Amino acid sequence: MLRRIFFFTTLVATLGLAGCGGKPPPPRPRGSKAITLNIPTSRETQACFTDLSREDVRFSPLPDRDYGGGCQIIGAVQLIDIGLPVTNLKAMRCGLARAFTGWARHAAVPAAHQMLGSDLVRIETYGTYVCRNTIGTAHARLSGHAIANAVDVAAFVLQDGRRISVLDGWNSPDAQIRGFLRTVRGSACKRFGTVLSPDYNSAHRNHFHLEDDHKTFCR
Repeated sequence: MLRRIFFFTTLVATLGLAGCGGKPPPPRPRGSKAITLNIPTSRETQACFTDLSREDVRFSPLPDRDYGGGCQIIGAVQLIDIGLPVTNLKAMRCGLARAFTGWARHAAVPAAHQMLGSDLVRIETYGTYVCRNTIGTAHARLSGHAIANAVDVAAFVLQDGRRISVLDGWNSPDAQIRGFLRTVRGSACKRFGTVLSPDYNSAHRNHFHLEDDHKTFCR
């Protein structure tokens, strides 16, 4: 009986505080000291971990962290080995890592072999997580990079020594190079929600922005 009374009293006190206009903690400004979040791993993220393991992807789950200003890393991984070297990868939301791995293995690799006659040996990127707003847009808003949900792909290195960069290759006089870059962009559009290329604006003249945001924007 005493336990029931204590529980009821505690519950009433808790509800009373909620009803008295208790305010949530104020948002942390951008640039605040990072804090680790003690939150449970979502079912979606757990399923994503399983998918990566099933595909023999080596990865390490990362702690959930808040950097202030809406910049967070939640449900993210560090890709260690996807079967192909990739530069500058940091924290990536697991869904982004899964989509990127599938695109690299099943789109970029075969396209290079079939269209350029040489195996793909490395993908170069400008990175993943960074706490910032979008660039080159009329209305600034938090970038997908600020939640580790975007990766910028800059170039593809072939076994024969060629380096196919987005900057130099998008309007290359070589039709095969132009075709390869447009093919891998088209494949990305089937795996990612938002895909931005040099056709979008000058801010993307040197890379593909690949974002796992469940939208359908490809340009």
